Order: sequence, then C-alpha cells, then structure tokens
Amino acid sequence: MRLTAVVLAAGHGTRMKSALPKVLHPLAGQPLVHFAVTAAAAVTGQPPVLVVGHGAEQVKAFLGDRARYVTQTQQLGTGHAVLQARDLLAGWADAILVSYADMPLLTEHTLRAMVDGYRQGRGVLSFLTVIAQDPRGFGRVVRDAAGQPQCVVEEASCTPEQLAIRELNAGVYCFNADWLWENLTRLSPSPKGEYYLTDMVGLAVSQGQRATAVQTADESELVGVNTRVHLAEAEQILRARINRHWMEAGVTLLDPATTYIEPSVTIGPDTIILPNTLLTGRTAIGVHCRIGPNSVVEDSQLGNHCLVVMSVLEGAVMEDEASIGPFGHLRKGARLCRSAHMGNFGELKNATLGPGSKMGHFSYLGDAAVGANVNIGAGTITCNFDGARKHTTVIEDDVFVGSDTLLVAPLHIGLGAKTGAGSVVTHDVPAGTLVYGVPARVRRRPGED
Repeated sequence: MRLTAVVLAAGHGTRMKSALPKVLHPLAGQPLVHFAVTAAAAVTGQPPVLVVGHGAEQVKAFLGDRARYVTQTQQLGTGHAVLQARDLLAGWADAILVSYADMPLLTEHTLRAMVDGYRQGRGVLSFLTVIAQDPRGFGRVVRDAAGQPQCVVEEASCTPEQLAIRELNAGVYCFNADWLWENLTRLSPSPKGEYYLTDMVGLAVSQGQRATAVQTADESELVGVNTRVHLAEAEQILRARINRHWMEAGVTLLDPATTYIEPSVTIGPDTIILPNTLLTGRTAIGVHCRIGPNSVVEDSQLGNHCLVVMSVLEGAVMEDEASIGPFGHLRKGARLCRSAHMGNFGELKNATLGPGSKMGHFSYLGDAAVGANVNIGAGTITCNFDGARKHTTVIEDDVFVGSDTLLVAPLHIGLGAKTGAGSVVTHDVPAGTLVYGVPARVRRRPGED
C-alpha cells in the first residue's frame, strides 16, 4: 500500500494573539509543526504534504524539504484544506493519513494504529476516537444498535442526547485515496460555509461503505493547541512524558515537576538530575553525573561522572570527572578536560582548562588554552580583547597563576612558570620562571633559589 500523509497547518491561530504563526510557537524547544511532521514522516517513510496558509513562508523556511507544500488561500474548513492536496497526490497514493500541525502530542504509535485500523477494517476510512469526560469541543461519534459508527456530529449541532455521548472524534483519519478525492467535493457546507472532514464518516456509511473507529486510551495525545493556555497544557504533558522516559531508562529526577528536558537531549543511566534544572538542545550527558540544582545545560556534551552545581553551560564540553560550580558559566567553545574543576563565579569562553587543572573563584578565561595540572588563582582574568581583535593566551602544564593576576594577551606562559598575586603579565613568561609586579617582571629564573 502506498501511504502518504497530509498535515493541516493553514489556520490563522487568532486566539494565540501573536504575530508568529500558531504552528511555529515553541513546545519543548521545537515549533508545534515539527512534532506533527516528524510523526507523519515516521509512519509513511516520506515527507508529508503540509497544507499551509497564514505565515506560509515562515513555516516553509523552518521545515525546508522536510515537507511538500500546498496552499489553502481561503480557510473554508478541514475538508476544503485536504482538497488542496488532490492535484499533488491524486493517482500517486493508495491511502491518505490526515493529521494536524496543532496536535503535537499525537504519537507515531497512534498514527500506526490508525493505518492498521484502516487496513483491517476493509472500508474506505478509519478515524481516531477517545472516551473522555471533557469533550474539549470535539464532535460526538454516533453508533447504531450493533455498535457500528454511523456519523460524527459537531458539538454545535448536537442534540441534548448526543451531547451526552462520551466517545469523541479526534479529527484524525486514514482514507482510501481514490474514494477521498472522489467524495470530498460532495461535502455540504456548514452554516458558516465551511466543509468538514467529520462529515466524511456519515457520507461513507450512507454509501454502504465501512468506517472504522480506532479508539485510543490516552486522551492527552489529542490536546490541540489553540491558545497559550493550551500550549502550556501541552508543554506539561510532553515534559511529563519525557521525564517518565528517562526515569524508566535509569535516570533519577529528584523532582520531575521542576525538571525540564527537551526531546533532543540524551542522558546516561545512574545520572541524577536535581530540581530546577533545564536541559536543552543537542545536550548529551554521560553516566553517573550529577546535574543541578538550578542549572541550565544547552547544546553541551558531558562525559561520565561529571558534576554541575548551580551553573550554566552553553555549547560547552565537560570530559569525564570534570566539575563546575556553584555559579559557574561555560560559554560557547569552553572545555573542561578530564578531572578539571572550575570554582564558583568562574567563566570560560572559547577556552580549554586542561586535565586536572583547577580554576579558582571569580576568574575569567577567554580565548585561552590551559594545559594540565595548572592552578588558576582566584580573580584571574585574561585580557584578550583590545577593542578590535581577540587574542589568545597559552598556559603550559604545571603553571601556577597567583590570585588577581591579569594576563594581557597575546601571551604564552611556559611549563612550570609562576605568577605572583596581583601581577599584570604583559610579556611571555619562560618555562620555570617566577614573575610578579605591575607590570610583571622576572624575579627568579630556572635553577635560582
């Protein structure tokens, strides 16, 4: 069976009260449309057709070739929206899976169940339903005495008896393609002049065709995002889903309610995540780490047995057994090598702290390469910017940098050298040499007492 998907993303989203198209509002670090397109592509094995309208160019700019596009210039309902894909898909696919860009919690598993229900039902369509006490504005599924679906009635058109029905239509379908294209034009407009896919169920039954209801037990998957309140609700559900996954994979979350992990993050077993911690982007954390509390780790790579205490990492690397904090900041290009430690209120930017090296509190290293077993005293600063260009500081192995040293780049400090507290170092320091003063001068050379 040749299967493709159509994802509807043309709505204005006026209730979001935003200049940003609704489907581009972020959920767990990704626009809403990302989740629908990813799930549809996983089920069909190919980019879905995205029906765009409001904000079409912005949506296309984000997705690129992850989707094929058709435009709904007038928003005349879901049936009209799917009809826009007919010229692109007619004669090409055997079955059409229809979902929505503003239903980001719908999983690949449920979409596969929809396709399976269509195959096994041997009818012209399957549609997704749920039993729920809160109808959330969904249409009601009307069945006959034998329990077979007969039609879907929109909530606004329901009789009091129909309003009491608790089986709801989620609006997700799998259609026989030929039947769909032939019958979409037979839909009658609603009082608002719109054409709804919900009417396809009753149309199929009226023709003696079979419509198969596929029921999901997880009503949280069907949360649609129409307001920022809905967006927050979806965020909470997705965060709980992600956190549960990692706890089941062997990660300890001390307080899941205050732990925020984006879907792109990976975490090794026996790592502990403490409260008020945010893990985002392409972050990868090894085993037996301890992160938090009150920490932010973004697009960073952490090895095994790392410790991050109340600190911020952005585009940084921590090798095995490295530690930082409290109140440390690793900016883009920062690297703590194996067993390196950066103390409280330290900052590293485009700089490497070598294996076993230690950087005291209230220090800043920028555009620097620090070797192994180096001591960076408290209050040390690399003066690496002259107002026009950045300059590099190189510190070789076994160097001792005294507290409150200013290292004026470009600068090279040789193996085993030392700087005295409060020094302003403006010239290269030979290996094994002691310098101090303002400006720093050589006070003892190698071999001198």
